[in-house]
Amino acid sequence: MAATSQPPSAEESGGGDPSSDGAARGDTKQRFIRAAQQTVRETGLANASARTIAARAGSSQGLIFYHFGTVSELLEAASTDAVAQSIASYRAELDRADSLTDLLAVGDELRRREHANGNVAFMAQMMAGAQHDPVLARAAGHAMSAWIREVRGVLVRVLRENALLDLVDLDGLARLIAAGFVGLELYDAVDPAGTDTALATLRSLGRLVAALDDLGPIASRAVRAATRRRT
Repeated sequence: MAATSQPPSAEESGGGDPSSDGAARGDTKQRFIRAAQQTVRETGLANASARTIAARAGSSQGLIFYHFGTVSELLEAASTDAVAQSIASYRAELDRADSLTDLLAVGDELRRREHANGNVAFMAQMMAGAQHDPVLARAAGHAMSAWIREVRGVLVRVLRENALLDLVDLDGLARLIAAGFVGLELYDAVDPAGTDTALATLRSLGRLVAALDDLGPIASRAVRAATRRRT
């Protein structure tokens, strides 16, 4: 598979990067990262060979091994870059989310936008490859951890006074929401109607949490006491 390709010898790679300028090296690496992202999005992981990616980047495939070591490590860098850009583009919306309903709305918009820009297809391919490649598994794990941190930050803010805090662990809930949205993004290609139903159910749970927030202090204390007894 492409992700297990080994670096060529010094002769095959031309002896290293011909440029000693740091900016030029950074530009070359970014071209490879963009080319890797486009290749996986459009033609799949199986076609992400060094030759294919280098041709798309307009550069020598030997430089892939010079800059990244292996094709798998290039794909890991491409995944990390895609996740960082995606999170940055949603940071403002996440910071404005004042309720679980708001968080779910951001997730719904994220799902639509990530489908349109090809990131869902990219993540699906990376997760499939992660089953057999430890480097791709590390990349997928990083992607999930990054989103979990963002989701947990919102949950800490919006649920700090909610009785739900006595029922669930925030870390577990953040993982559940992040994994759920990734799963729904992948499932959407198979059963769009089923995905819409699942999201509608999540929105109804968001309204339930909002209803708990609207309880008066006496009722809220009663709910908290009841949930503590059950846990």
